[in-house]
Amino acid sequence: MKTSDYDNFPKIALVKQNLFKSKMGNLHGAVKSALKSKPFLRQTKPGQSVAVAAGSRGISRIDEILIYTIEFLKAGGLKPFIVPAMGSHGGATDRGQQKVLEKLGITEKSMGVPIFPEMDVVCLGELPGNVKIFFSKKALEADHIIVVNRIKPHTKFSADIESGLCKIMTIGLGKAEGAAEFHRKAVNHSFTIIEDAAGMILAKCRVLFGLGILEDGYGNTAYIDTLMPSELIQCEKQLLKKAVSIMGRIPFDHIDILVVDYIGKNISGIGMDSNVTGRHRDIVGDFYQYPHIKRIFVRDLTSLTDGNGNGIGLADFTTTRLVNALDIEKMNINALTAISPEKAAIPIHFETDKQALKACVSTAGLENMESARLIRIKDTAHLEFLQVSSVFDKEISENLDIKQISPWEPIQFNKDGNLSGWGR
Repeated sequence: MKTSDYDNFPKIALVKQNLFKSKMGNLHGAVKSALKSKPFLRQTKPGQSVAVAAGSRGISRIDEILIYTIEFLKAGGLKPFIVPAMGSHGGATDRGQQKVLEKLGITEKSMGVPIFPEMDVVCLGELPGNVKIFFSKKALEADHIIVVNRIKPHTKFSADIESGLCKIMTIGLGKAEGAAEFHRKAVNHSFTIIEDAAGMILAKCRVLFGLGILEDGYGNTAYIDTLMPSELIQCEKQLLKKAVSIMGRIPFDHIDILVVDYIGKNISGIGMDSNVTGRHRDIVGDFYQYPHIKRIFVRDLTSLTDGNGNGIGLADFTTTRLVNALDIEKMNINALTAISPEKAAIPIHFETDKQALKACVSTAGLENMESARLIRIKDTAHLEFLQVSSVFDKEISENLDIKQISPWEPIQFNKDGNLSGWGR
């Protein structure tokens, strides 16, 4: 193709796909029911303190889930407080982690309990291979500890235990020092050490229970369960399988260009979920799997990521405005702690979306621009609506779970050369 041919972008349409949808109605009732289902209060005494571990991910209505949990603990005569459990996030500082929680609606005022963001840790012991396990000193001062987290596939590895309660205990509550040690040792020992580390923590620490959360394809709370220490590891394995079966995915394979409007830590630990994009680069292993994308173009950062663009290195192209919005120090700390410098590598960037799209099509090995298999998503956590190019017409008509809701039209750019809105 000649350079001028790159201006002939394919026509696109907005489509809507049916994802697994939770039937959960009353979130307060679901949390209360889950907490009442296990007799953990029998192991407590009135007036005892409880450290509630809160992570940094964009979990649906996490502030409400924490409030309902805290209210239940208070009603049982306990004195809860919150400890951030997010490894090195927030720039690996007390104030930085507190700010991350604030953006999630988790403050001392909203929760009605103190928040202790101190980064001090204690070494609980070592696993084979000299893997030191660190744990929040403040959490250890409590009479009891509970962990609250979403269970989902991890973006970095595949195992029986991935992202969830065991991870927040071993890496999240390990703070910056523990997270760095864990990722460093995982290079040679793999992340299966999460299960071994969780076993040590459950044996040595006063973990009262874990509250496991699953989300549906729309990112809404689908299931909540209270896991007692004796069952936590095995139950989490089963819940992970369930989480994989209900998560949202891109419903097409072999994509030439994927346009991602936003990446951020509130979307995924690496900005955009590799379980959705099928792309990952890491010292513990690379993979290029379904949906087999040739080029990824990322347009912007979410406001909630606070400048942390970790994961931008998984894109082929981006915009100068995204690069200018990066908090380089914060992103680098996160990437180095995770032993993933490639995630913070800044790709080729352009002033406008149109220039970036031209770069995508000119490097994707296309015979002609009009036949480009192009898809645009808001982010990897919101996949109900997609913009797709006209070459997908036949696949849409053959899939009962996908409905075309706008006609085929030329890609629209605003006066600045950037993609226009979604038209809905």
